[in-house]
Amino acid sequence: MDRSKVEVRRSARRSRTVSAYREGDRTVVLIPARMSHAEEQRWVAQMLDKLAAQESRRMLGDEALQSRARELSRLYLDGRAVPEQVRWVTNQNSRWGSCTPSERTIRLSHRLQGMPEYVVDYVLLHELAHLLVPDHGPRFWALLEAYPRTERARGYLEGVASAARLPHIPPARTT
Repeated sequence: MDRSKVEVRRSARRSRTVSAYREGDRTVVLIPARMSHAEEQRWVAQMLDKLAAQESRRMLGDEALQSRARELSRLYLDGRAVPEQVRWVTNQNSRWGSCTPSERTIRLSHRLQGMPEYVVDYVLLHELAHLLVPDHGPRFWALLEAYPRTERARGYLEGVASAARLPHIPPARTT
């Protein structure tokens, strides 16, 4: 998203929440007036990622996922990883994705839907790499070195997994 097409609106009435929406060809981000410039920049980036993920979730069905897999294979694996089938599944709660090399099938957890596109791309590329190298040895990781956002995506997924293990903290009471 072009940063010049982002409008930040500050509000004294807004105390904690940040929200964003598309308005024509620009993105409007609503933030509390007291927020620092550094916080504003962080929140704008986060909200742009969130909107992009929402939009990609709406558009990325199984056919689009299959198409994206072909594109990632072409870009990062010289087109050598050719899956027979790529689809979303709802029965993977402890894995982000899985691959059955003998059947050339890839399944991605529905929990990835709504995450930034670079994270979904990383998991899809990870599973595509398993079509070429079934284990997690050095040859496998060497294939993923071509993807420039590997470490960022892995960090994002680790953060999501870690947050899921945190105890639930009830919201503050308002009187």
